[in-house]
Amino acid sequence: MTDCLFCKFVSGEIKPNVVYEDGDVLAFRDVNPQAPTHVLVIPKRHISTLNDLQSDDAELIGKLYLAAKQVAEEEGIAEPGYRTLINCNAGAGQTVFHIHLHLLGGRPMGWPPG
Repeated sequence: MTDCLFCKFVSGEIKPNVVYEDGDVLAFRDVNPQAPTHVLVIPKRHISTLNDLQSDDAELIGKLYLAAKQVAEEEGIAEPGYRTLINCNAGAGQTVFHIHLHLLGGRPMGWPPG
């Protein structure tokens, strides 16, 4: 996707503040953080929304969560607690149409969200 912001991060055309990277996943700090730790974890392969996932994407989604767990440990928020979430489509707050897992921590999280 040539016009996808996150694909530009993956290609290196735009340099995000990377905190984790492997062959399938890229994690970087959110430019508009909603918590002291706010990291976005994305697949390097473009998938627009959760609705576009296929059954063979299950392993990739698992890798997003494993990367989030590692980042939470490195950021010191694993034990006190953190939140992960994925918004799907505009009505849920998705603004970049490349799936991304939000990792938020470093402050108490209220419930219900939103």
